[in-house]
Formats: sequence, C-alpha cells, structure tokens
Amino acid sequence: MIETAKDKVPEFAVLVGAYIGRDLGLADVHLDELESLVSAAGGTSVARLIQRFSDLRSTSPATYIGSGKAAFLAELVEANEATIVVFDNELSPAQVRSLEEIVGCRVIDRSELILDIFAGRARSRESRLQVELAQLQYTAPRLRGMWSHLERQAGTGGAGGMGLRGPGEKQIEIDRRIISKRLSRLRAELDTIHKRRKREVNARVGKHYCVGLVGYTNAGKSTLLNSLTSAETYSADQLFATLDTKTRRWRLPGGIDTMLSDTVGFVRDLPHQLVASFRSTLQEALEADLLLHVIDASHPQVMEQITTVEEVLEDLGCDLSKLICVLNKVDLIDEAGEGEDVITVLRARLPETVVISAATGAGTDGLANLVLERYKESCTFFRITAPVSSGKLQAFARANCGVEEETYDAEHWTAQLSVPESLVARMRSLCPEARFERIR
Repeated sequence: MIETAKDKVPEFAVLVGAYIGRDLGLADVHLDELESLVSAAGGTSVARLIQRFSDLRSTSPATYIGSGKAAFLAELVEANEATIVVFDNELSPAQVRSLEEIVGCRVIDRSELILDIFAGRARSRESRLQVELAQLQYTAPRLRGMWSHLERQAGTGGAGGMGLRGPGEKQIEIDRRIISKRLSRLRAELDTIHKRRKREVNARVGKHYCVGLVGYTNAGKSTLLNSLTSAETYSADQLFATLDTKTRRWRLPGGIDTMLSDTVGFVRDLPHQLVASFRSTLQEALEADLLLHVIDASHPQVMEQITTVEEVLEDLGCDLSKLICVLNKVDLIDEAGEGEDVITVLRARLPETVVISAATGAGTDGLANLVLERYKESCTFFRITAPVSSGKLQAFARANCGVEEETYDAEHWTAQLSVPESLVARMRSLCPEARFERIR
C-alpha cells in the first residue's frame, strides 16, 4: 500500500504499463491516469516503463513483463530511488513476489492501489465497511500465492506447549478462517445498514422526483451538486474525492422540488470487489427517476470514459434510456481553442446532451430546463378535488407537482396538476378522501 500524507512517509513510484496492441500515445494517457491515482494515494511518480505485447500469450507467468524488462525495471528503481512499483495491470501474488525479489521494493497492481485510495477516503461507517469488505474479498483468493513460498505451520514441534503438539494447522488455513469470520461479520453489519438505506431510498422515491448524478471519477459531479443546490459538499480536482452518496434538494424552474443525489465515481478497470461492495450505495442513484451522466468533455479519452461508465451501469442493471449526458468542463475546452469541434463530435455520438461548466455555472439553467422537460414527460395530468382542510396534500402538490390551475369554494380545493407517476400513490395517501380524475 502507498503511505498517505497522514503517515508522513514519502513514497516514490515507478509506473509500469503492460499493454496488448496499444499505441504509445494511448499507453501514456493510461499511465497519466495511473499517475493521478498514485498522487491521490499520497505518492509521487518518478519514472515510467511501458511494455507492449502482441497478444495475451506473450505475457510472462513469472513476472508478467518478462525477465529482461524486469531487470530494466530494477535499474529504474535504483536510479530513481523509488520505494514502490505500481502496475497498471492486475498481477498474481506469485508475480508480485517474483518482481519484488528482482526490483528490491514493494510492488502493487492497479486494483490494490484503487482499494488503498478508497480505504483512505472512506469517511462514513458504511463506506469504511464496504471498503474493508472489498479488500478482504481481494485478499482471500490470493492467500495461497502469498504463502506458497513458506512452510509455516502452527502447533508443531516444541513451540506449541503441552497438549498442543501434533500435526498442527497451516498458517494459510488460520488466515482463511480469520478472513472468513470477518467477512461474515462485515456482511451482516452491512446488511443491516443496507436495509435501513433501502427504507430511506424508498421513502424518498415515493415523496419526490429523484435525479441521480453518475459519471467517471473527477468528471465534476460534486462540483455540479454544489452549483445546483448550494450544498457546499467537498469537491476537488482529484480522483475519488468523495465516496459517500449525498442527496440535496434541487428546485427546478416553476418551483418544483427534486432530490439530487451524487454518487462515487467510476474508473477504468474498477475492481469488481468494489462494484459489488458499493452496489447498495449506487442503487440510490440508479433507482432515481432520471440519471445525469456527468462527462469530462475536456479529457482526451472522453469516449473511453463514457464507455466505462455505461458498462458499469449496465452491469448494475440500470435503464440507460433514463440517461441525460451532461458535457461538463466546457470552459477548459474553450481555453484550448477546440471547444466547438469537440462538442459537435460528442453530440453526434451521444443521445440527449446538454453542455455546461459546473465550475462557472454556464449552461446550468439549460440543464434545469431539460430536467424539467423530462419531469413533465413523466407526469400524468389530474384534476384533484379535496377538502379545503387537506393542507398536507396541497403543500405537497405545490412543492412537487406542476400546478396549472387551482380554485377554492366553501368546502373544496380543486386543482389541475401534472403529477409524476411515482408520486401518485404518495399523494393519495395524504388525503384518502380526495378524488383524482385523470384528464390526459
């Protein structure tokens, strides 16, 4: 693991990318992202090494990159006084051990690095448990490789004491039992938290029109949440700045209130253990009435990032038809003098899009109007007649529905409303004696 700033131990990393049939420019872009991940974990990149293969069979079972490149890597480590080597690939425990013997320092892969970043950024009890669960799920299948070079056995020889001598128990079996027990406890505790979260989400979905923010990490989701809701949540120009889902009230034009939720960002080759652990957290956004896919339009690999997000969403069972693509950071494109061309290409390739800058606020009014249009499309028009004493129903309707017309007489309140289908049951429960007449 890379030491964080809190530990006050500087880490200097050599980055290694082994790619199959990938051009040098794209390899550099991927290592740029790996460098950002290293920085997010508290390390500093001091050198890079790229290895290209014609096909997967060319990789080395022992060192992944081959003995010659491994020897060159050791020279890079020594020349740059590196303390850690970070691979942009997933390595087996045996490959990690072989490489560490050759280069003389720690070696980690991309998955372990991302898990380390999540562990350092987790703040809530739920996210900490989710990260620990993912780390243990990552570690458990690697125990055999980790211990294959040792012959450790507990309870053997004279070390066990009276009544404890005998064939003993292998250390790997002890570790597996400890991890298995901890996994069971984590799953049980998370199950309790997830049930509570499910109740909260169901209550919110039934009371408000809900909008979820999804996207690649560092695309600007938290900045957009702050811009639209004045939430003042933490945002920064770094990968995985926030992990916990945050939900805030967002008032659309016409005074209609919605609930806007921000979620953890995605990244290329996100460890599947993390996707599984954070599934319930992501579910809050995925169950929303509408999803805003926030895209960093200034990134050189923007289409690859879009594909990564859509693949994860599909894996989670998300309906991509309720997606609006939000092309963010247009201010950075304009600074480079190529904004119009980039936006034209993206709009041609993507479905419904809107162009904004969350940092400056440009285009956010257009985004609000587009969301309002989607809101209206999801609505059914009712004429509601209720007693004048139905204050809760009237207040809810004004806050969450489009009120086209309303009148009072001595006994009744009558209103013509556009009501999102997801809120109809909630409105009926607020005033069971009210009469709902569908008009279109």
